[in-house]
Amino acid sequence: MTQAELVDLMAQTVWLIILLASPILIASLVLGLGISIFQAVTQIQEQTLTFVPKIMVSFLVFILAAPWLIDILVNYSETLFNSLVEFAR
Repeated sequence: MTQAELVDLMAQTVWLIILLASPILIASLVLGLGISIFQAVTQIQEQTLTFVPKIMVSFLVFILAAPWLIDILVNYSETLFNSLVEFAR
């Protein structure tokens, strides 16, 4: 395995991590922004108000996106294991 192949494999892995984490992070970000706007409008300054809704939305998005996330991860793993023979040379 050359250094270029290793760097390419690492770049693909980082991109996969970003792709898999983005639905949950985006949903939490949007909900947090909405709650922050609500807190600013109503002048409620409770810092723990965002935790429970964010956790619930994160779990909900994870459950809804799990088949898609698993499919992407399985395809990447199959590609990686199939190319192990080439990397060993």
